[in-house]
Amino acid sequence: MGSRKYAKTFAVSMLVTGFACTLSSAQAYEAGDLILRAGVASVQPDEDSSALELNGTSLTGTSAGVDNSEQLGLTLTYMLAPNVGIGVLAATPFEHDIKAKGLGVDAGEAKQLPPTITLQYFPMAASSAFQPYLGIGINYTIFFSENVDGELEGALGTRGDLELDDSFGIAGQVGFDYALNEHWLVNASVWYLDIDTDATFKFDDGTRVKADVDVDPWVYMIGLGYRF
Repeated sequence: MGSRKYAKTFAVSMLVTGFACTLSSAQAYEAGDLILRAGVASVQPDEDSSALELNGTSLTGTSAGVDNSEQLGLTLTYMLAPNVGIGVLAATPFEHDIKAKGLGVDAGEAKQLPPTITLQYFPMAASSAFQPYLGIGINYTIFFSENVDGELEGALGTRGDLELDDSFGIAGQVGFDYALNEHWLVNASVWYLDIDTDATFKFDDGTRVKADVDVDPWVYMIGLGYRF
């Protein structure tokens, strides 16, 4: 009975050890690995705006506000070494409502894409299933499909157009991968993007409304990934 019990214990131990070794070897990030991730991304602006200017006159107590937006987020990491990779952030277009704070009206809406490239550092041993990482890089935000809201047009009594300048700035990132098997993983990550834009509302009667807006959003993403 003792030998049978020992054999059973030994067999279980070997299975556990074998599984652990398989998992460990399966999780090793290596140079040349490509990691594709997809999930829900939420852009949450931490905006800071100048006062709105009406035909060059500052309107005290006013500012521009930018609402949150959620879309499909996509990230890609190419491993240069077991602990270093190049990361790319992409997404389907985010659409934001723009508020005229202090005037009590919706000002407009716009779409944006924030392609971002970061140099990523993975501090854990390559064999760990849990892989946190840090990244720093650059962001270029493209604004398009800008429209003036009917509330603002109604308040001014004229039709208008909206222009938002594209933005170039730094980006920071922190996140982690958790491997489920050799290829599939769970991912969560957070970015801080330095996004500054000049918003210009141009109306048919010659009226101009302007504001300098530091959008500076936090971007949160959670999803699944696949290692090639």
